[in-house]
Amino acid sequence: MPDLARLLGLLLLVCLSSLAQAERLRLVSDDWAPYIYQENGQPKGIDYEVSREVFKRLGIEVDWQFLPWKRCLAMVEQGQVDGVLDIFQIDTRKTYMIYPDEPLSNVEFVVFRKRVQRPLITHLHDLAGLTIGTSPGYAYGAHFNESALFKREAAPTHEANFGKLMLGRIDALVTDRQVGRFLRHQLGLLQQVEEQPLLISRHAQYLGLAQKPGRQKLAQAFADELRQFKREPAYAAISARYAGDAERFDDAIEQQERGTLR
Repeated sequence: MPDLARLLGLLLLVCLSSLAQAERLRLVSDDWAPYIYQENGQPKGIDYEVSREVFKRLGIEVDWQFLPWKRCLAMVEQGQVDGVLDIFQIDTRKTYMIYPDEPLSNVEFVVFRKRVQRPLITHLHDLAGLTIGTSPGYAYGAHFNESALFKREAAPTHEANFGKLMLGRIDALVTDRQVGRFLRHQLGLLQQVEEQPLLISRHAQYLGLAQKPGRQKLAQAFADELRQFKREPAYAAISARYAGDAERFDDAIEQQERGTLR
């Protein structure tokens, strides 16, 4: 079976060869560290590195552009770009977007707030009466998006949400667990901001391709090559490098929290 799967993948690559030669893909995303982000003007991140390697194996060159998330979605829907990296599968998006059937990574949305001595946020009703920072165009799940218990207030960037939190303009913010930890470290807020136990939702992240001729074959080839890459030491090396960064962040957080009584 593995040999057969590999053969089918090679056949797909042959079908894609004319596409690869005919165009250069333009993909968009927002800063979503540690999955995909910019550092000194260069793209980085675990999902960026993995997708870059997969496209390289497919013989497809990619131009990357970082934009606000809501604009990324609009540009894909309008066919102005070829796709977006690290997007959730949502039924309303399937009218204009094609997904490979293999995810790049998984997201856990949690709550972050200023470190204060009061009960932890463990249930959605603990947010009652609060103003929660969000990001435009993000899908947190219907139970959060439609709740009348609290107010949602969007900010243009994840960093802006942390800034509003520190200024007291919002009571808490919601973002991915790893993204929040990364930014809390990068912004020097380890002592001022804490992660809460409440898990808002979990989602798998995918490459999303605009509905255009040949995109279904490209999505299938990407999924097949991604599955193959995930079985190789090179994939494990990328994961280990970013996991090592996360562990260093967590160690720093743990050391600072040991001396804090709650």
